[in-house]
Amino acid sequence: LLGKRIKSLNARLLKVSRQREQGRQARKKAEVPTVSLVGYTNAGKSTLFNALTDASAYAADQLFATLDPTLRKLEVADNQAVILADTVGFIRHLPHDLVAAFRATLLETREADLILHVVDAADEDRQQKLEAVNQVLHEIGAGEVPQLMVYNKIDLLELQPRCDVNDEGKTWRVWLSAMQQTGFDMLIRTLADRFAEKRIECELLLDADQGQIRAVLFEEGAIVAEEYQDNGQVRLQLKISEALQKRLCRRFQIESERFQIASESLAGAA
Repeated sequence: LLGKRIKSLNARLLKVSRQREQGRQARKKAEVPTVSLVGYTNAGKSTLFNALTDASAYAADQLFATLDPTLRKLEVADNQAVILADTVGFIRHLPHDLVAAFRATLLETREADLILHVVDAADEDRQQKLEAVNQVLHEIGAGEVPQLMVYNKIDLLELQPRCDVNDEGKTWRVWLSAMQQTGFDMLIRTLADRFAEKRIECELLLDADQGQIRAVLFEEGAIVAEEYQDNGQVRLQLKISEALQKRLCRRFQIESERFQIASESLAGAA
């Protein structure tokens, strides 16, 4: 009976893993970034997740309260969203025989675009637990994923929300309270800055019968200037995101090499 039960559970785990992989591939195609919440158990990840997304993920002061990753969409700016993933609470020396049971949540972390490392700011042992989480991240192959530190439970320390920046002026740590829902504006603004689309300046020469491409670029606000040629072609000066460029190439089957560095003549005409 135990053997049959183990076989059944392994089959279910394999099915979940495949479903998660399909979901990750779909998000990659849609170019929606994934942000994974990790942290030592009881750091307040699920409470933060629920408060940010109005979800109802199970939150409790106990070990492994969250076993399966819960995914929700979070709007961080106009026309900009991320997928937020709540994951299992980590512990020191995560037993390797449990890794299979947590495969779905661990893969979600390893494949994330950004990790929100939630730390209990009021915990006297917070530095040791922070290091323990980083050790597990390295063990599961997520050690190279960029991190944003989130110091939670500042209400217990009577601290005010704030952001800490590094020498490059980039926010690397946000202090907030998930329970009191303070500091959320700072966190969301930081996420928006992290995933702000970088735009490149380039030119695209279109034939007279390629007006649909121009219409899409116009709707996206990517056209800076345009110049019509005597032969009916139009030369567009663009400020375009890499994501939009890739979508246009796929949709209209054009090569990325057609997007050329903007010339000074058209830039001056703008």
